[in-house]
Amino acid sequence: MDRQQEFVLRTIEERDVRFVRLWFTDVVGSLKSVALAPAEVEGAFEEGLGFDGSAIEGLARVFESDMLAQPDPSTFQILPWRGETEQTSRMFCDVLTPDGEPSTSDPRNVLKRTLAKAADMGFTCYTHPEIEFYLLKSATPGPDGIPVPVDQAGYFDHVPGGAAQDFRRTAVTMLESVGISVEFSHHEGGPGQNEIDLRYADALQTADNIMTFRTVIREVALQQGTYATFMPKPFSEHPGSGMHTHFSLFEGDTNAFYEAGAEFQLSKTARQFIAGILRHAPEFTAVTNQFVNSYKRLWGGGEAPSYLSWGHNNRSALVRVPLYKPGKGQSARIEYRGIDSAANPYLAYAVLLGAGLKGIEEGYELPPAAEDDIWALSPAERRAMGHDPLPSSLHDAVQQMEESELMPEILGEQVFEFFLRNKRAEWQDYRLQVTPYELKRYLGVL
Repeated sequence: MDRQQEFVLRTIEERDVRFVRLWFTDVVGSLKSVALAPAEVEGAFEEGLGFDGSAIEGLARVFESDMLAQPDPSTFQILPWRGETEQTSRMFCDVLTPDGEPSTSDPRNVLKRTLAKAADMGFTCYTHPEIEFYLLKSATPGPDGIPVPVDQAGYFDHVPGGAAQDFRRTAVTMLESVGISVEFSHHEGGPGQNEIDLRYADALQTADNIMTFRTVIREVALQQGTYATFMPKPFSEHPGSGMHTHFSLFEGDTNAFYEAGAEFQLSKTARQFIAGILRHAPEFTAVTNQFVNSYKRLWGGGEAPSYLSWGHNNRSALVRVPLYKPGKGQSARIEYRGIDSAANPYLAYAVLLGAGLKGIEEGYELPPAAEDDIWALSPAERRAMGHDPLPSSLHDAVQQMEESELMPEILGEQVFEFFLRNKRAEWQDYRLQVTPYELKRYLGVL
């Protein structure tokens, strides 16, 4: 037994932890949880906990349903919202096949495989997400069918005694108590919309942190009599909720994206990484923007990027190279602005990193940076500059993903096939719906 496992077992005993929740996700990123009695934890470390994988979206086919959940002791945390009595803790799990091999259909394993490839190329990947969400008075829309936000404040607004302010203070305290470092938090542009930015960490830890973050945010909202949603676009007329993520690759202690004296201080490695993301973005958009509603955000105006472009501090670009203080080479990074807050972070980071690594491997050429506001250009101007559009609907995104050679390579055939099947079914369900828009527009005139 290793030291981390011993630490977990000792902490469970010393803190009188009564329940140990094992967490993992299905292919679309829904959190799954099973509670273990403390006495069973040592056995779970050694042999894993058996469960029926065929009952979980995309984890196993019916004829190979037995799976094992093996807890990762490095992710052990006490859950503060469960209170001091009968304490509850959690650990993330790796999903294994019955013979102890990593399951090819486990989203966490998909990201681990991509990070192992990066490591083989000499890179460690760090990520830093900016997570937006809406705080609503309840999960039920108002009488007019529109959700009711907790306030009417705007970007960076300070609302004395405001629900969002109290909420953010409690949420940040709780996040830090489960080991998630928060860089800053503020009110976003929409009414009831908030943003909390997590401090940078390696990509696997960030993905685990995002899954914990969503749980904490929902728990704090419920405690305060409100409701938090990560739906990409709950309001037609207000901004959607994105999860802009900053990426950097390090070779040992050296930032591989930094080159003093180069244009924007960007190294050749960074330029090839961006080129890989831009070339393959239409193929992976179904993963980073996986719901029908995601495309209302991408094409709904606001600050959501809709075209393949990159720029230095250009907020209309899909990939932005942020400004940083001169001489701070270690903070050189790129920001992908397309991803939304409802993505499965394991798969989303795997495809983004995988596309960037492909650019480095193949030596992709980066097109010129976009200096204009891409939304202000005419369609002809965008075409002339090579700013092709991202997919405009889930249907288009699924089609582009189906034709990709790189996506099944990154995701593995099983995740690739199941993900597409799940998304085709979602599009079919949506296509059959008669919406309030259609009734309002056509019923009285046709």
